[in-house]
Amino acid sequence: MKEVNGFIKSHKAGTLLGNILMQRYTDKYKFESSSVSKKKLEKFDKVVKLFQKYAEQYNLNYHLVIAQAYQESKLNQKAKSRSGAVGVMQLLPATGKSMKVGNIRNLEPNIHAGVKYHRWLIDRYFSKGEMDTFNQTLFAFAAYNAGPRRVISLRKIAKQRGYDPNIWFDNVEIIAAENIGAETVTYISNIYEYYVAYRLYEEKKKKKEKQIRNKN
Repeated sequence: MKEVNGFIKSHKAGTLLGNILMQRYTDKYKFESSSVSKKKLEKFDKVVKLFQKYAEQYNLNYHLVIAQAYQESKLNQKAKSRSGAVGVMQLLPATGKSMKVGNIRNLEPNIHAGVKYHRWLIDRYFSKGEMDTFNQTLFAFAAYNAGPRRVISLRKIAKQRGYDPNIWFDNVEIIAAENIGAETVTYISNIYEYYVAYRLYEEKKKKKEKQIRNKN
């Protein structure tokens, strides 16, 4: 109790880490009412098989990748950003073209290109050292959002400051908040929340389907 109270006192709301933790763990009710609403889950069900297909092909976690896609576009293939990024994965046409998987203005090539690009980011920037596969994907998301060179720089600063450069949450995340603000920190925190929600949704769905099969 003494240790916990001491931590709370020095990391309360208003401090850097306190704000990060508050945002990550106490905003879930707003998040759950939107990303896992009936209408949004219908979108998830329509595209999840494509994410499973290409995540398996490129050895990625499909729940994480589809969570990132939701953060980018709300799984809307018609979405287009001011910078010209298009589709579910919000890829720039030049990036999509470089993946050589077809016209990214169509749904399946867009998802394919986005997943393939994540694999490229991991292989190019985050495959060496002791980083686990989960953090490799998180750092690829950070690079997707803030650029790989900036993320590499943040990892170097984290190591100098005594944080683990191979772990995003509560380590490089803190350095990112200090150096580039809340955008990338919030971006990955949101993805993680969607990832958890989608996993729970599918677990519940499979359990229900199993119960129906057993009754029959």
